[in-house]
Amino acid sequence: MFAQKPALVVLGIDPGLTRCGYAVLRSQSSRTAASAANPTVVALGVMTTPATELLQHRLCALQLDIEKLIDETRPDAIAVEQVFFQNNVRTAMSVGQVSGLVLAMASRLGIDVVQYTPSQVKSAVTGSGTANKLQVQKMVQQRLGLSALPEPADAADAAAIALCHLAIAPLRNSIQRAESVVGAQ
Repeated sequence: MFAQKPALVVLGIDPGLTRCGYAVLRSQSSRTAASAANPTVVALGVMTTPATELLQHRLCALQLDIEKLIDETRPDAIAVEQVFFQNNVRTAMSVGQVSGLVLAMASRLGIDVVQYTPSQVKSAVTGSGTANKLQVQKMVQQRLGLSALPEPADAADAAAIALCHLAIAPLRNSIQRAESVVGAQ
């Protein structure tokens, strides 16, 4: 008889300085692709900081909020949307700062951290790398069995990022195991 592997808990982060979306999802029973099909929502929402505050205070507030969320939910992995080119340099900088904060925090805490591009997330969740926000929200609602569209969009995006990781993690883990076996030979 095979031992049941523990559930995989993933924290998805849609980084943003004013609105930072988060979603904590738990796979049903094991770290397999089949369990990724029916995850449950542990936490879903948005952390906010006032635009009137100094940057360092906003980053500190987000760090404290994310650390509290990590402490409460104990994720096995953190999936973050990769900073992608944006027309607004100021927005890109703030997204990059929050993303860097999350990456450093995960590393410090010894939590596996992975970045996914927006097109990887859309493709994993909807089947199309060019899906729009509403399509992503509808698929997140369907995949998580939610009674309404997840709101705001930042929370839906964070859930999509976590769903992307749950879909990709089994293959990623298999590749890493195979590479370690080959490397040991």
